[in-house]
Order: sequence, then structure tokens, then C-alpha cells
Amino acid sequence: MKKIVLCLLLVVHCCSGFAWGGDYVIGDGDGLSIAVWGVPELSVNVIVRPDGKITLPAGGDVAATGFTPVQLGQELTKVLGNYVKTPIVTVTVAGITNNRIYISGGGVPPRVMNLQGRTTLFKLLCSLEGIGNADLQRAYLMRAGEKVEVDFHDLFDKGNLEADIDLQAEDILFLPTNELNKVYVVGAVNTPQYIIYRDGLRILDAILESGGFTKFAKENAVLILRKKGEERETIKIDMENLMKEGEWNQNLELIRGDYVIVKEGMF
Repeated sequence: MKKIVLCLLLVVHCCSGFAWGGDYVIGDGDGLSIAVWGVPELSVNVIVRPDGKITLPAGGDVAATGFTPVQLGQELTKVLGNYVKTPIVTVTVAGITNNRIYISGGGVPPRVMNLQGRTTLFKLLCSLEGIGNADLQRAYLMRAGEKVEVDFHDLFDKGNLEADIDLQAEDILFLPTNELNKVYVVGAVNTPQYIIYRDGLRILDAILESGGFTKFAKENAVLILRKKGEERETIKIDMENLMKEGEWNQNLELIRGDYVIVKEGMF
């Protein structure tokens, strides 16, 4: 048994209720259980301080933030080696408070979320209230000061789960409002409203989704007001010919920010 103990230079064990595995990076506020085999007076439960350090009974202050449990165990082995011959150290992450991500941009209420375990981007988006108000085509994720290549729209709206990624502590998600994605339908329709733009949206779709024409609508004088640089372009559509004569070239595809105006006729 003595030979076995002497051969064991280090045993590092990471376990937590959140099942992060050995690659978890310790952060400020995390709870750690440090156990030194056979030396109970050196075994302690500690909280990582805001300065990123912990205090050991014999080793004094030791940096912990930024290390994985494996790396921290190796550091503690070096420190405690001055007091204990061939120490056997166990590092357990007992409580995680370091798994924070940040959400801003206006598409959903801004918040700081403390994740309770490994979470993917798709799962997080599913959990956000009001995600329908976010423009996922302009959304992005920042990690360590750099943008991560991930298409929020492709992942969430189109269901391409192959684009999903694991989130990491300190990730920043920008979810802009979809205000720029609105198409407005006004005038002689039964339900004037805005419609959130989607790929392939055409003028007939917008009018039908707005309840169709009222009995006063002038179907041969429908206008699209479209921003073109600093100016607005006016496009006239003859919806009467579209619907009655089948002139499908009149069924123009809309773009973000379009205004569809249905004029009223006197008779």
C-alpha cells in the first residue's frame, strides 16, 4: 500500500452537481472543496474571492480563477509539496456561480443569466421569453472579444441543429429588435398592421394576412413605398389584374421596411 501511495503524485477529481466535466474553468465566487489525503487539517471548503484567489491553511493565497480543476490541483500539489511529502490532492467544484452569460440588444429584455449546466445556444433561445421580437438575422455572439461564427436565423428559425454550439461562461449574446424587419400594410384592408418580414414574402401574402381588401379598396391602385438610399421609391401594383387575370408578375416580393398602401376608391 505504501508503494502505491508513493507512486501517486496527484489525484485530481472534478465533480459537481452540474456535470460540467474536467474542462470547466473556475471563476470568482465558485465554491471549491480542497481535500489533501491523510492531512485533514489542510482540507478546506473555500469560495474563490473576487480577486480570483483562495486561501489554504498552510499554503496561503493561491490563484484559482482561470484554472480548470485539473490545473488547480497541479498548482496546489506544488504549493503543498513544501509542507507535505508527495501530497494527494482532490479538487471538487462544489458550487458554480461562474457560469454567467450576458444578453442585450433590445430584442428581448437584457439580463445576466447564470446557467445551471452545459447549455447550447438553441436551448437557450428556446427558453427566452419574447424571442419572436428579436432579429435573429442580425444577432451575434461575442466570446473573449471576438465574434463566434454562428447563424442564429439558420439555427432557430430554419431548424438547422447542426449549427448549434455550446455556450461558455462570459459569452455575450446580442439580440437586436426586429423593428427593421417590419413590413407595414395600411389603408383599405380589413386589418391594417405590420408583418414581420420573412424570406419570400410577397405583396399578396401581406394583403391576405391583413384580412384582404375592404369593399372600398381600389384594387388597381396599390402602392409599395420602398426606401432607396435616402429617398423613397413608389411602386404601383395592379392587384386587380393579379387576382382576376393571373398576372403573377404583379405579385412582387417585398423587402424589409416596405409600406404597402391600399387606396380607397369612391365607387
